[in-house]
Amino acid sequence: MLAIGALARKTGTKVQTIRYYEQIGLMHDAGRTAGGQRRYSEKDLDRLAFIRHARQLGFPLDSIRELLDLSDNPAQRCDEADSIAQRQLQQVEQRIKRLQALRKELKRMVAECDGDTVAECKVLEVLRDHAECLTEHDRIGA
Repeated sequence: MLAIGALARKTGTKVQTIRYYEQIGLMHDAGRTAGGQRRYSEKDLDRLAFIRHARQLGFPLDSIRELLDLSDNPAQRCDEADSIAQRQLQQVEQRIKRLQALRKELKRMVAECDGDTVAECKVLEVLRDHAECLTEHDRIGA
């Protein structure tokens, strides 16, 4: 059995985050010692590692909850898990498109700035006047 601090160290998760996951039901309520200290099993460690990895992949908490529910019922078909992952992939692809457009715009701003005076600074001009923006970074994914 692991104390909350040990669980936090093993998974790279903050203690406050573990408590939050318990509060919102992603983690099961921990067992308690006679003194009221939380104690976690290897199963809890695996569950928290699952949550942490899903967060690293950008899954929102609601999707993680759905994936955990599926994981808790291993006899189910995995179609729903595939659907959740596909939805996340689409979100990531939209973010990538937006970031690529932002990169393009920033590169243009920097390339067009001749480094003369602030009064003629292209970077500041573009930031002041959004009409100067040549990309649609603000509309991608909106």
